[in-house]
Amino acid sequence: MRVRYLTRPAGRHAAAPLSSPGSQPPRWRWLSLLLAGSLAACAPLPKPDGPLPLPATWRNAPPPPAAAPDLRGWWQVFGDARLDALIEQALDANLDLRAAVARLDAARTLQRHVNAGFRPELHARTFDAIDPDASASFFVAGFDASWELDWFGRGRGARKVAQGGLGRAAADVRDARLSLVAELVRDWIDLRGAQTREQLLTRIWQARRQQSDLVGVRVSLSLAPPQQLAQAQAVAAQSHVALASAQQDIVAAAQGLAALLGRTEPDPAWLQPGPLPQLGDWQLRQAPADLLRTRPDIARSEADLLRASGELALARADLYPSIGLGGSLHWATNITSNRETKADEAIGAIGPVIDIPLFDWGMRRAKFTSKGDELRAAALAYRQTVLNAVADAETALAAVEQQRQSELDGLQAWHSLADGAGRISKRRQLGLASDIDRIASEAERDQAAVVLADARSAHDLAYVALYKALGGAPEPGPAGPAAAARSEPH
Repeated sequence: MRVRYLTRPAGRHAAAPLSSPGSQPPRWRWLSLLLAGSLAACAPLPKPDGPLPLPATWRNAPPPPAAAPDLRGWWQVFGDARLDALIEQALDANLDLRAAVARLDAARTLQRHVNAGFRPELHARTFDAIDPDASASFFVAGFDASWELDWFGRGRGARKVAQGGLGRAAADVRDARLSLVAELVRDWIDLRGAQTREQLLTRIWQARRQQSDLVGVRVSLSLAPPQQLAQAQAVAAQSHVALASAQQDIVAAAQGLAALLGRTEPDPAWLQPGPLPQLGDWQLRQAPADLLRTRPDIARSEADLLRASGELALARADLYPSIGLGGSLHWATNITSNRETKADEAIGAIGPVIDIPLFDWGMRRAKFTSKGDELRAAALAYRQTVLNAVADAETALAAVEQQRQSELDGLQAWHSLADGAGRISKRRQLGLASDIDRIASEAERDQAAVVLADARSAHDLAYVALYKALGGAPEPGPAGPAAAARSEPH
């Protein structure tokens, strides 16, 4: 139950008050109610736990010193001009990013006007009114003005809610950019890796077929048992299966690139084989833990915490009176007798508007309590997000080093088999080895090259995962949809 009280000036043209004159309480009673509400509003809000401190150093990072990693153009370490151009195109054309920027624009518009609800409002209204004795009907037109005063923390709570919504939208834009660049680099690495495997596996399949043919000749001459032919044919078939898998990976990676760029078909130029991007001797020497604060999920959790705090402030303000000023100026026309009122018979009213909550079966108190629980939940979720971010970064740091070592091992294995294939080729020229031996050694060398290409791809992808774990989103460009998010809140 609520009590609303509106005072209006007395006079011949004044409208009747909402309550009868004889039932108006003394002025000091209203003042005492307002004073009691003001004192009660001073009760402090529950405070969640403070932010979780980040680690000073990483356990799995190589030792310093070196320059801090670049989060704005981290993919440029591959030195691939085609990849750089694709990223620039995707930042302007990607539909998910453009949708996130549009949502950020919407949140920014609402945030700029958050104080409008606590400023004077003016409305022009028309309505029909019937005389209580049903002897006349009036057409009423006029103006209504209202101004809700910012008391009991309503404005502060509304501003926190709006700022939290803006922060979450900004985090979504950053997340969209981060995911876009990471996925595009991954698809490009997958495409180039699959193309490299296709070239190598094609050679291996052709060599295995040639080897099978030679073994068939030996079997026909009774120089080898039939089991060798069956085994050679099985190896050739397995090589063809691996080749088909690489070709399927090419199609999937090309279509993934097209989707990220807002296209239905991949660019034919992408399907032309090219070198596999590789990090080479690159190593991450220093990764400050503060870089984690750039992660979109942490920024989103911080925004949710701020929004929950604002909602709690609004729920507390609902426990106390809503106070404002109101006024109106109306003209009425008797439409039953078609007689207009005189200009000096306009009805005006002005005075305070007070809305006092009295009894609602505990709903407002329950809402306040639930918002406090939601605030604590948001604080715990924020702390857990930080812990997950630290775990992701540590895991990614360890993976980069492990994959780098795997690439070095794969390179060493390829060199060893390449040297062996070269020696057998020379022996074949001297008549000391057969064509079957030469083909088998060359196939083993190419198979080691496939393993090396997979290791390089894994090393590259681990590098991508590291910068995604560190929140490595590029900054908005000077033009295009991505530039609309340049003024994100920090």
